[in-house]
Amino acid sequence: MSHVVADRVAKPAHEAAALPAAPARLIRLPEVIARVGLKRSSIYQRMAEGRFPKGRSLGPRCVVWVEAEVDAWIAAVEMQ
Repeated sequence: MSHVVADRVAKPAHEAAALPAAPARLIRLPEVIARVGLKRSSIYQRMAEGRFPKGRSLGPRCVVWVEAEVDAWIAAVEMQ
């Protein structure tokens, strides 16, 4: 019974830091458009030029972006 109580004791900070981070949130094109204020063609043109985060293909007709990358791009544009 004492081993059960020991399992419930809070872990030291260095062990808690080793926990995996939450998975990245993926967003579809309509949400990207709403967030950045660009049309589809402008987003794809900037991706080709390396001026916008690359989308990831999940299938032949499904592209997603990592939310954190889009947020970082928005923040960088706002800083200019």
